[in-house]
Amino acid sequence: MKQVARLFLFVFFLFGLAVPSFSQKEFKKVLEASFESGPLISNGQPWADAVKNLVSYHAVDIRLGWRKNTNSYYGQLYRYPVFGVGLSTTLAYQSEIGRPQGVYWFFDIPFREFSYDRKFNLSYFGHLGLGFNLNPYDSIENPLNRYIGSELNSYIHLGLKVNYFLTEQVHLFSMVGLKHFSNGATKKPNAGINLLPVSVGVRYNFNKSEEETPHLWERPELNKTGYWSTAFYFGSKNYEVGGASYFRGGANLTRLWEKSYKYRYGVGLDVFFAPGLRDRSGLAQVSLWDQMSLAVVGAWEWKLTEHLYIPVGFGVYLHRNNENQEFTWFYERIGMRYSLNDRLFTGVQIKAHKFKADFFEYTVGYSF
Repeated sequence: MKQVARLFLFVFFLFGLAVPSFSQKEFKKVLEASFESGPLISNGQPWADAVKNLVSYHAVDIRLGWRKNTNSYYGQLYRYPVFGVGLSTTLAYQSEIGRPQGVYWFFDIPFREFSYDRKFNLSYFGHLGLGFNLNPYDSIENPLNRYIGSELNSYIHLGLKVNYFLTEQVHLFSMVGLKHFSNGATKKPNAGINLLPVSVGVRYNFNKSEEETPHLWERPELNKTGYWSTAFYFGSKNYEVGGASYFRGGANLTRLWEKSYKYRYGVGLDVFFAPGLRDRSGLAQVSLWDQMSLAVVGAWEWKLTEHLYIPVGFGVYLHRNNENQEFTWFYERIGMRYSLNDRLFTGVQIKAHKFKADFFEYTVGYSF
């Protein structure tokens, strides 16, 4: 639980690096409030269906956002999106799952530049943060809830949003998407809580009018010839319910190419280390190779701003060990990273097998 808390406090620290500048005049502020309701998605197990039938989900959100109205090439690329922070809280406490709440950073990116000539505008959104106040699995007090094993968890909400311009300053909106709570296997069980809420809400724009779109901003030259990126991963994993957690780590070397201002792609090599196999498995003979895995990984990075980007990866194992719970021949990776300068970056990702969490990866890296 402490591992997850440290992880997401670290993420919010990264996003906090950019927040102070949002108070400047070149950012237009918005305030949103919404109500949402929807079903809990069962994984098909009898205990999961039982929890689903007992639980009803109703929650409210409040968000404070900033939209840059001065010229920047990333602002133009994404049609002047909104970034900000938010709070979500379930309305009622339920003994099976508690009263899930979350604090998060968010983005809201329109498919087309917002225009008062169109009453309806469509956008897509993402919320990433820390979920808390859940009632986790307990063999005596809460044996039915095998969805989650910790009070603190990651909080992810992705979906689509329809905006209706009621007045110049007041907008109505509706959102639909998938909401997910998970601790990244830092404490089992960790099937994860998945919800499919629909929300309705209102946005208030503190600024009365929209300024004209500025002229095209000069864009920097892309690095199409490619460059190298190396990263180091640190985390922990809980292998069995009630068991101890063990260090998990790894390293990566990737060749990346910039073919677009929005995306980078590349191919690299991952090496993972899972110590403690002798204690976990009871095996008498354990080698270093047994506690390591090796994989080729395809990389794709989605650049949201000059510094903030989302890394996505798909890896294929060249060597793995089932005792380390690497049950499939492939894995997925997604997360958030922040470039401190042209060379150094840091962030956090989740590595998963068939979308089942393996471990959270604290990441530090260097590009050259």
